[in-house]
Amino acid sequence: MTVIGLDLGGTTVHSGRVDKGEIKDSFLMNICADQSEQDVLNDVYTAIDNVIQDGAKGIGVGVPGLVDAEKGIVFSLANIPSWQKVHLKENLEDRYGIPTYINNDANCFATGVKYFGQGKKFKNLIGLTLGTGMGAGLILNHRLYSGNNCGAGEYGMLPYKDQNYEYYCSGQYFIKLWGKSGKELHKRALDGDIEAINIFKEYGVELGKAIKVLLYTLDPEAVFLGGSVSKAFEYFKETMMREINTFEFGHILEKFLVIPNQTPDIALLGAAALYEDSQRT
Repeated sequence: MTVIGLDLGGTTVHSGRVDKGEIKDSFLMNICADQSEQDVLNDVYTAIDNVIQDGAKGIGVGVPGLVDAEKGIVFSLANIPSWQKVHLKENLEDRYGIPTYINNDANCFATGVKYFGQGKKFKNLIGLTLGTGMGAGLILNHRLYSGNNCGAGEYGMLPYKDQNYEYYCSGQYFIKLWGKSGKELHKRALDGDIEAINIFKEYGVELGKAIKVLLYTLDPEAVFLGGSVSKAFEYFKETMMREINTFEFGHILEKFLVIPNQTPDIALLGAAALYEDSQRT
């Protein structure tokens, strides 16, 4: 069964023809942040046109913004100010004549992990994206749960200390508290820089506290980590797990796992997985 996946970012659009969890063909192009709504939409069409073939069953689209998943409306898109209320589902279904599903990038990460990644065996999992922000996609009872307004899983917005969890658990932590990017500190840690290694250890404590919130509220079997910060997992894993192990109910931790994503192109696969999720009852 062939499905088209499309990952629409703030600077690029990436499309792929996905068959049984494998990307058979893909297309990547840059987009300009200052383009009009229609120009960006035309770029989306170009990306899909380059991979679609007869027999495609559906289209899934992931975007870094606010979405009405039921109606397929994108209310805002990171770095592209012209996209404020775009009826993307309607436009794509009118053009291609196949069912289309739209969701935010964190939810797509979770569906990608569940259907095409390392999370296939889990009934309840959370996909936690750690990049410029902190997002969470929830798979509950084998299905994506988005909430009434596609707002479920916004754990990053919960108040924490003098800010919120996103401030302390995403890439913002390194920039705002240490004046360095996570990418730069990761490179320094790989070179054995003690200061960078210690910063990641402190970060691990903060992330561990956030994951305990996930445990107390949803009791998942596993949390999968994605996003740029997760690439430094080896440097914050120990302190993160030490903090998680202070969770009150020790028996729950016996089978609980925190797993960094290892599946390439998970955002693209996750977009395609929106169609897979829609077919599960």
